[in-house]
Formats: sequence, C-alpha cells, structure tokens
Amino acid sequence: MAAEGTSDEQMGRMVGHYSSLFTLPSHRTVILRLSAVCLLGGAFSVLPLRPTPLGLAAGLLLGALFLLATLTADLLAYRGCVRGDPIVKPRRISALSLASCLIWSVLLVPGAVAAALLAEPSLWLKLLLLGFCASLALRLLVLSAISSAGRGRAFLASVTAPTLGLVPLSLLGAVLGGELPLRLFLFVPVSVPIVASAVYLFTALVDRVGEDRLGTGSLPLFRAFLANWMEGLNGPLEEFFERLGSERSVKVSLLAFKTGSRVKAVMAVPAVHPGPFRNVGSSPLPGLIGAALEGRLGCVASVPHGLSGHELDLASQLQNRRVVEAVLRSTDFPAYKPGATPLHRAAEGGVEASCQVFGDCALITLTTAPRTMEDLPQELDAAITGEVEERGLSAVLVDAHNSIDGRFKAEGVVDPFRRAAVLGLERTAGLRLLPFEVGAVRVVPGEFGVREGLGPGGISVLLVRVGGQKAAYVTVDGNNMVAGLREKILQSLREAGIAEGEVLTTDSHEVAGLVVTGRGYHPVGEAIDQDALVGHIRRAAEAAEADLEPVEASSRVVTVPGVRVIGGQRIEDVCLVADEAIRRSKRLAASLFPALGAILILLLTLL
Repeated sequence: MAAEGTSDEQMGRMVGHYSSLFTLPSHRTVILRLSAVCLLGGAFSVLPLRPTPLGLAAGLLLGALFLLATLTADLLAYRGCVRGDPIVKPRRISALSLASCLIWSVLLVPGAVAAALLAEPSLWLKLLLLGFCASLALRLLVLSAISSAGRGRAFLASVTAPTLGLVPLSLLGAVLGGELPLRLFLFVPVSVPIVASAVYLFTALVDRVGEDRLGTGSLPLFRAFLANWMEGLNGPLEEFFERLGSERSVKVSLLAFKTGSRVKAVMAVPAVHPGPFRNVGSSPLPGLIGAALEGRLGCVASVPHGLSGHELDLASQLQNRRVVEAVLRSTDFPAYKPGATPLHRAAEGGVEASCQVFGDCALITLTTAPRTMEDLPQELDAAITGEVEERGLSAVLVDAHNSIDGRFKAEGVVDPFRRAAVLGLERTAGLRLLPFEVGAVRVVPGEFGVREGLGPGGISVLLVRVGGQKAAYVTVDGNNMVAGLREKILQSLREAGIAEGEVLTTDSHEVAGLVVTGRGYHPVGEAIDQDALVGHIRRAAEAAEADLEPVEASSRVVTVPGVRVIGGQRIEDVCLVADEAIRRSKRLAASLFPALGAILILLLTLL
C-alpha cells in the first residue's frame, strides 16, 4: 500500500535527520578532544601576542585553566540543572562543550594573529566576547531543544560554562592592557539577554510548526523522538500517541493444532499493524503475542502479518497488553476437528493466493511475489472473509508480506486478490478432508539481529503433511523480504522434499528506525547472508518434519474493542512536522542568527 511506503520512507528520513545529531564517540574520546582543543586554543591564542617560550607557557596554562573551568561547569550543569534528564547525559554535555570550545578557538586564534599584526589588542578582546556569545547561543539552543528540565534550568546549564570560561581568559587582561574587566562588566550583562531572547524566539517559531498541525509543540515531540532513538525510552513518545490517537476495535485470528490433550502449534494472525518503529506502539506485538502463547500453551507459535496498515498502529505498550491479554483469555479453543485438505494455489491478475482448509477453517495466504508488495488494503479482509463464510467456513487471512523491490501500487489489487482467493477456495471445496500431521519448530539465528532486519522471534516453521503432500509455512520475524528470496527459500524446501508452502514475514517494526536508509530498516535478506538464512530455514523444516504428529485443528477470532490506535494519517503528520520543523529551523537560522551577530558586533563597537 502506498501509505505504508510513504510512512516508512518518512520515518526513514527522520532517522537520518535525528540519529546523526548525537552520534558521538565515547566520553573518554570526547574529553581527550576537548583537552586538545583547549590546550592548543590557549597556546595559539597567546603566542601571536607573546611569541616567546614564556608566552607558550602562558598559553598552555590558559588552556589548562579554561579546560578546568569547562569541566567544572559541565559537572555543575549536570548535577545541578539537568540530572535525571532522559537525553542530556555527561557525554553529551562534554560533546556540547567540545563544539563550544571549537567555536571559541576559531574566533580567538585568528583574532590573536590579527591583533598582533595590527597592534590592536582590543580586536582580540572583542572576538573573545563574541566567542562568549556564540558559546552561550549554541548551548542554550541545544539544551532548550533537547532537555526536558525546563527553560530556567536549561538557561542555567547553558550560561555556566561560558561564564566560568571567562575567568581564566580575564587573566589575560594584564597582557592586553587591562581593558578586559571593563568590557566584561559592560558587555556581558547586556549581551546575555539579547542572546537568550534570540534563541527563545527561534525555538518558539519552530514550536509553532507542531502546534499548527498537531496541537502540540515541535520541540516536546522532538525530545520524545530523541529519548526513544538515543535511550530506547518509548514512554515519552507513546504519551503523544495516546493523546493523538483514536479508539478502534481490532481482531486477532487464531488457528490451533492439538495432538492428544496438548496444543502443538498455533498460528496467530493479528489484524493490527506492528508499527510504527522500534519499541514504540505495536512494533513488537508479533513477538509479544508469540511469546505469550508459547508461554501459556507450551507450543510453537507463529505470528504472520494480517491485513492491516499503519492506520492500525497501536498507540502504546498499554494497548499491546490489552491485545495480548485478550488473546490469552481466548486459548480455550472450541471443538477441535480432524481432517485437512492439501494446499492449493491460485493466481489471478498478477497476484497469488494459497488456500488450505483445516476442519472448518480456511487458511489463505496472499502475495504478489516476486513483485513488490506492502500492506494490503483492509477492505480486502471483508471481501474475502465474506466469500469464505458463504461456504460455511471461518477464515484466517495472511498478508505474506514477502517481496519488496520498489514501490507498491495498491490500486486495483482488491478484486484480483478476491478472485484468486475464491479460486483457491473452489479448488479445495470439493476435496475430502484427510487425516493430517503437523510438525513445528522455532529457531533464532545468533548471527543476525534487528539491525540486519531479523527480529527476536527468529524463524518458525509449521510443516503440514496431508496425504502425500508436505507444505511448510515459514514465518520470519522481519519487515518484508527482498524480492527473489522467497523463491530461493521455496526452491530449497522443494529440494528437501517439501513440495509446497509459503514464506511469510511478521512485518515486525522492531527492526525499523534503527538504520539510516531510505526505508529506515533492512527487509529480510538485504543485510543478511541469504544463503545462511536459507540454510537455517531448511534445517528448521527438516527438524519440523522429524516432529510430525497427527493433529486436529480449531480456530477462533478474538475481537478487542476500544483499542487506541495512532493511525496512519497521524503518523504521517508527525513525520511531516519533523520535516517542516527542520526546514523552518534552517530558514530561521539563516536570517535570525546573522542578525544576532550583527547586533552583537555593533554593541561591541559602541563599548
């Protein structure tokens, strides 16, 4: 569905925007770099004015004192102003100091050279004070944007380091003719309110982007995203989603297989979209449902993707728990029934459906592979379910979500899929139900993880033997699959004697929002060694074959009313706010801060 691609691409852009903002080296490395900048900046700020060994020593001493003042200020700022902030940590404060000191050095060193060449010490002093303002503006801008401590605390944390940094620099007043203290007393009290006013005007104008579109400021939303991407905290962002969301009824279809008195395997198909990304909202829902069922029933649970898109992203972990608890309350399956049909495929208009009946339940999988597919329209669920129920059966519908190579055009797919599903139903309708066996295995390859596109659920294989046919339902915990990999997997299974089956993904968005790509995630097989993955699947299928036992089947549909969803449109609005806020920030920065610099330079010339 186009909306899926649009939402994922927009979220991928947000990852690119924000994940690079604070991609930092270790704290130790930051401190080493800060030390080097302070010492070198101090030395080269004095040497042009005093090109002697004593001048070098004085410059190094100046740099050391400036470093000590900066580290002390950072400690005071963290412990006294922003301690407990989810984003502002000591390493990030030190990195901010590094950027601030670089700006100061860029002004001071050329200023010292110019002052020496022109025999005009006051030039150095003016650039020193301009560096103070630049340092204050940078710190205040960053901390106002990322800190949740409040405006007053952010201001104190911002002003501490530049102010303490003036102390060692004022020691050069004697070298520069004693003018520095006077300029300090005159300039600093006037410039600080000017800088603060400019920064707060900037943040207020950027905030308006979110207020106009969502009714909430851009910066609080920005901080919530950063808390998730930097610290893995989903609470702040989910508070926004709960507030912005609406209530819907959602359903989960369950198909269970029992041998004797024991449930051997369950396929759970939530018509809930597992998004929007990482650990936010329903992104981890497939894994949560699978783990809960396996824990309750002691079976293998596979959780492929149902027919849903971003319009059914759940708003928070609270909503996830409601769905999982409803599923667990529904594990007292109605009467199990023996007998199944072989799996039959049907193709129509470039799409394909597979149909296999278990008792009185039709399991139907839908795919466009090897062409691109994304989330299928919800109206398809009602269209196919109606056809199934007319034949006296219940339906479990699976969006295979197993091929991506470019954009997916959702227009016009409903009718071809409906016809293909009906054709598959007709091919099984007249067949006699035969005794059948099921084997089920889950494997979690250790060499792949969420950054490579494989979620914690790993791979589950549900193998069905009916008469002479063996069919494998392979479910991979990931967000879609690169085109062609599904065919490679099925071919490997055929070589192992498993003639039929389908490859499914969970569409888990736990893998989304982690990497800076156009999509913001890697589909299965893009960053994973495909041959290694196929090998894992084939060995799992062989283990499932060894696990085959006679079973009976039962199904049910769990409906959960009043679940809060964030909705695809709201997700897109959030993404658009991020993009527009960045564009407005660039425009404002290009006009507001040069004007601020001009005002400060004018002020310096008047003092």
